[in-house]
Amino acid sequence: MQEIIEKLLILQDRDRKLLRVTQELAHINPERESLRSKAASTQGSLDAAKTRVKQVESERKRLELDVEAKKTQISRYANQQLETRKNEEYKALAHEIEMAKAGIVKIEDEELVLMEQAEAAQKQVARATAEAAAAKKLVDDQIGVINDREANLKKELAELSVGREQLAAGVDESTRNRYERIFKSKGENVVVGIEHSSCGGCHMRLPAQIVTSCRGEAEIVTCSNCGRILYFSRDMDLKGGD
Repeated sequence: MQEIIEKLLILQDRDRKLLRVTQELAHINPERESLRSKAASTQGSLDAAKTRVKQVESERKRLELDVEAKKTQISRYANQQLETRKNEEYKALAHEIEMAKAGIVKIEDEELVLMEQAEAAQKQVARATAEAAAAKKLVDDQIGVINDREANLKKELAELSVGREQLAAGVDESTRNRYERIFKSKGENVVVGIEHSSCGGCHMRLPAQIVTSCRGEAEIVTCSNCGRILYFSRDMDLKGGD
C-alpha cells in the first residue's frame, strides 16, 4: 500500500472520530433543554395547583364578606322595623330580612362547595409538589451526567483536533485539499478499498484500467463515478475483476 494512502487512512480515521464527537456535542444542548422542559412542565403543574388554591381562597373570602354585608342589612332592616309605625313598611322590611336570610343560606351552601374544592386543591398541590421535587432531582442528576459527558467530549475534541493537525501536516497540500473536498461532499468515506472490482464508497463496478492502476500503487487513483480515493490491499477480493 502506498505510504500516502496509509497516511490518508489514518487521517480519515481521525476525522471520523472528530465527526462523531462533534455530532455528540451538537446533541448535548437539545438533550439538556429537553430535560429542563420536562422539569418546567411539572413546575407549571404545581404553579397551576397553587393558583387554584388562591382562587378558591379568594372566592371564599368574597362570600364571607357577602354574608357580613347581608347580616348588616338584616340588622339595619330590624332597626327600621322598630322605628316604623306603618304596617306596610313593617311588612316590606320583614320581607327584605327574609330575603337577606335566604341569601345567607345560599352563600353558606356555596361556601361548603368551596370547602370541598379547597380540600381537593390542597391535595393537588401536595401531589404536584412531590412530583415537581422528584422531577427536579431526576433532571438535575441527568443534567449533571450530561455536563460531565460534555466536558469529556470537549476534552476529547481538543485532543483529537491537535492530533489531526499533525496528521494532516504529513500529507502534501494538493492531496490533502483533494481529500478534504471529498470529505465535505461525500462524508466520512473518502478513502475506500476495492472489493470485487467495485468502489467501496459508491459500490459501482470499476473499469479494469482503474483497478489495474490502483493495484500498481504508482499514483493516487479515484473512482470514475463518485471521485473517492481508491486503494488496494492484498487481502481484498478482486475476483470477477480484471
